[in-house]
This record gives sequence, structure tokens and C-alpha cells, in this order.
Amino acid sequence: MALIKSVRGYTPQIHDSCFLAENATIVGEVSLGANCTVWFNAVVRGDVHSIRIGENTNIQDGAIIHCTYQKAKTVIGKNVSIAHGAIVHGCTVEDNVLIGMGAIIMDDAVIRKGSVIAAGAIILPGTIVEENSIYAGVPAVKVKDTSDKMHEVIARTAKNYPMYAEWYK
Repeated sequence: MALIKSVRGYTPQIHDSCFLAENATIVGEVSLGANCTVWFNAVVRGDVHSIRIGENTNIQDGAIIHCTYQKAKTVIGKNVSIAHGAIVHGCTVEDNVLIGMGAIIMDDAVIRKGSVIAAGAIILPGTIVEENSIYAGVPAVKVKDTSDKMHEVIARTAKNYPMYAEWYK
């Protein structure tokens, strides 16, 4: 069973349809929408500010979701895929976004809908990622617009993770 821990009077609010891997950690002021999945060794730590995650979002193995005390909450939309080892910190991620493996999204950044953050990219504090765009590099910059094919990949990835979770139930 996942570690679900209350802190500072806040208890995570987790929809009944969510899948949490046995060693996932969910702490504090966290809200998970329907059909979210939080995978092995992932941490969603709402101890210092709030974290809101929309439906059908997957937080893959080893990802870290956190925020900044009295400064930056984390808001993640629906149909978002946060890949293995990514760090999403004190920022806003809109709907239908794919964040690649090992990417880092820093405080006060905004990732607009339909976008992709490439594996290993670092989104600096306060960066506004354009809607329907792909950002890559360190620091990340826009490399191109997302294609229809990429939008299909974003949708398919978000759709597949609840199916994968069924294999573990």
C-alpha cells in the first residue's frame, strides 16, 4: 500500500479510481482527480503548499511533484503524463501535456496545453511554454510546434496509464 501521510492538518484527497503503487508517497495538501496513477517510487509532497492534479494524469516511476513554501503551489491539469524521473516543482501544467523523462519544471513556470517538454529539458523559473509547442534543452527553448501525430501520442500515453494500472489491481 502506498504511503499516504497527513501533515500540518492536511490529508491527501485521492479519488477512489486512482492507482497508487505500493511504494508511491502522497503527503499533505494533495488532490488527485479520477483515474490518476502514481507509479513506483514517485513522490507527491504537498507539505509546504498545495498540489492539485486533474483526472487521467499519470506520474511515472521516480517522478517528484513538490512546491515552495508560501510561494508556489503546483497545479497539474488533466490527461498529463509526467515521465520517469521528472521533477515538477511549484508550477502550472495545463491539460494534455507530456513531460519527458528526467525533465525539470521549476517554480512559477507555466506549461500551456498541448505541449511537450523533451526528456532532460530544464524549464527555468517563470518560463511560459507556448501552447502546442515542444521545448527542449538546458535551459529549454522552443524547438517547434506539436504536430497532430504528437497530439495523438500525448492522448494515447494518458489513456494507456489507467489501462496499465489495471494489470496491477
